[in-house]
Amino acid sequence: MTDTPQRTRPLRVLAAMSGGVDSAVAAARAAEAGHDVTGVHLALSANPQSFRTGARGCCTIEDSRDARRAADVIGIPFYVWDLADRFREDVVEDFVAEYEAGRTPNPCLRCNEKIKFAALLDKALALGFDAVCTGHYAKVILREDGTRELHRASDLAKDQSYVLGVLDDRQLAHAMFPLGDTVTTKEEIRAEAERRGLAVAKKPDSHDICFIADGDTQGFLAKRLGKAEGDIVDESGAKVGTHEGAYGFTIGQRKGLRIGTPAPDGKPRYVLDISPVTNTVTVGPADSLDVGALTAIRPRWCGAAPTGPGAYTAQLRAHGDETEVTAELVGEELRVRFAEPVRGVAPGQAVVLYDGTRVVGSATIATTERATADVA
Repeated sequence: MTDTPQRTRPLRVLAAMSGGVDSAVAAARAAEAGHDVTGVHLALSANPQSFRTGARGCCTIEDSRDARRAADVIGIPFYVWDLADRFREDVVEDFVAEYEAGRTPNPCLRCNEKIKFAALLDKALALGFDAVCTGHYAKVILREDGTRELHRASDLAKDQSYVLGVLDDRQLAHAMFPLGDTVTTKEEIRAEAERRGLAVAKKPDSHDICFIADGDTQGFLAKRLGKAEGDIVDESGAKVGTHEGAYGFTIGQRKGLRIGTPAPDGKPRYVLDISPVTNTVTVGPADSLDVGALTAIRPRWCGAAPTGPGAYTAQLRAHGDETEVTAELVGEELRVRFAEPVRGVAPGQAVVLYDGTRVVGSATIATTERATADVA
């Protein structure tokens, strides 16, 4: 097997430049490798000031200027492409709709699937580009039979393959991740950026949702969905409190419940279930969060779909640990059973399957099954 198939010959590469240090160094590495690189910044908000402000995100005027300055230093052409309408429809509105339905979405996965490797890639290919380059930490490996695989980055501490688990064969064939090939820490990336004269070398990373300007997800949803008072109940159905919108809660949440009635055993309570139909939030003890199995829908495979049941590891959050599972595709549903119970699994999250470091694929969690005593 060989890494990064794009290196077999010089390619026309469109480098998505967010204005951060990772994408700037990725573009610089692609250009240094001899590719014909053009930088592009995605304008994802019709009003950039309504998204994150300061050096925190990827959607501000400041970020577009940082990206342009980096492109100038690298010596590549640079453009700004307006994808605000597509982003609002495919990412922001989807995010709101998922929460309204009582699910917990990951907007970064949706952005990678619908924007960076769909809208952006389609436009790039139509303009004659061969690949889209981003600053994600992951690897594309070309096998001898010509197929491509998505793998974890060499630096597992920075690995971002989870949010790329939505990419299919066609998208992987045109994806380039220059930061995933070598064991490189973030400090080394910043040092490299400084050596290259890139002003973003010391720019802080963005961690929050880019389209929620103040980081207040509940406040953002309240403005979009309005207040909807409902009951907080325990597992027996007894009312223990009230809320102003079920969308403001996530499975496994402990803080901010504002329950006046203490639990009989005096222990903390967690969100166990969110019902948008009855506008009810159910809370209970931590051990009631244990999940033994799940069913996921809308599977997407980074290669051929698996046949029959198989043993894998699964990741349930962008920065979560792997856990051993058995998984089987039944019709259009992915059935996953955990070797050991896991907690805090919420419908709407993505489950990403791995075979070693290889990303097998991902699916959206639809339902969960509470762990029982016979789940080992």
